[in-house]
Amino acid sequence: MLLKIYLKEIKDCFRDRRTLLLTVLLPVIMMTGLTFFYEKMISDGEGESYKLAVNESFEPELAGIFTSYKNIELVHSANPAKTLQDGKVQAALILDPNFSSNIENGDKATVTIIGDSFSQKSSNLKNIVQNVLGVYEKSIFSERMKAKGTAPNLVEPITIEQKEISDQNPNANLIAMLIPLILAIAIGVGSGPAASDLFAGEKEKKTMEALLMTPVKRSTLLFSKWLTIATVGSVTGIITLLVVALEINLLTENLKKAVSFGNNVVVIIALAVLVSIIYAMFTASLLMLTSIIGKTVKESQSYSTPVMMLAMFPTMILSSIGINELSFQHFAVPILNLFSLLKELVFGIIDYEHILITITSNLVSMILLFIVGRILFLKDKWVMN
Repeated sequence: MLLKIYLKEIKDCFRDRRTLLLTVLLPVIMMTGLTFFYEKMISDGEGESYKLAVNESFEPELAGIFTSYKNIELVHSANPAKTLQDGKVQAALILDPNFSSNIENGDKATVTIIGDSFSQKSSNLKNIVQNVLGVYEKSIFSERMKAKGTAPNLVEPITIEQKEISDQNPNANLIAMLIPLILAIAIGVGSGPAASDLFAGEKEKKTMEALLMTPVKRSTLLFSKWLTIATVGSVTGIITLLVVALEINLLTENLKKAVSFGNNVVVIIALAVLVSIIYAMFTASLLMLTSIIGKTVKESQSYSTPVMMLAMFPTMILSSIGINELSFQHFAVPILNLFSLLKELVFGIIDYEHILITITSNLVSMILLFIVGRILFLKDKWVMN
């Protein structure tokens, strides 16, 4: 009987075009948009062309320091700042009127770089110009020291070397936040409509009374409906993982370089699918409660919105935590443990103790939520409209 009810509910869910749209198409569109957004965000500007406004008196000798940057075009202007304001260039470089003579005489020369920090291209160009001028400054300093017979290493006695504790690409941390966030939102968006229809929708359409008159235990009805919501969420999660994996592998460069699983690709993918299924089951338990409490579909959706917003908090919590700083509590708290475990998997770390803690905590939470849902579902006050 349980299997028959479950198959009927699944068939009804995927027959509904709205549910099918929210389960498959909308998550795919969301994933694609977010993937390309993050790819653009971590791009270092390679392949971009820039225009830099300079004074009309900008000397060819100074222009030579930019010759290695073929993607930067120098635009001579009487008013570089105005040219930048008009949007004709991405940044402006203004030199002192006596810049060259000050350099030759060993005096201090002033350089002003004007840009727009709200523009990605302008920020990239400002960084490039600062790096170029930094190298030029060091060369001038070295020449002045040699002219005075002083070795440059006497002025700079310490050489600082910075090394990372991990050899992973720095952008891997961004993917470790991106994938769990996308996954959590997609599962919530995909299973939300099904949860609202299966309980609040039945009450709103006045079909719940007829359903309860059948010789089927309420616990069986409850479990079959919960299983349906969990299945829809799991399908959404798996589709999401596949879409993100394919897009990162085939359509991006920077994100692709940040991911390297080595020989553990199959194990990591299998664990990621398992985590998404567990999270879909946990989300189904929460959405089941909001739908039982809601008298109408609209009211149920109002209650379920905060559930989907819960995925934002782990992103903020884990954004400043290193992979080696994750501890027991990060894997014991539901929702947070999804982000923590997927962060480890993205970095290629497989810790079976953390996996066991995550699964156990979610199972305990699901059992408690299901017990609460069963208590509510057994009372006519909550199942009759």
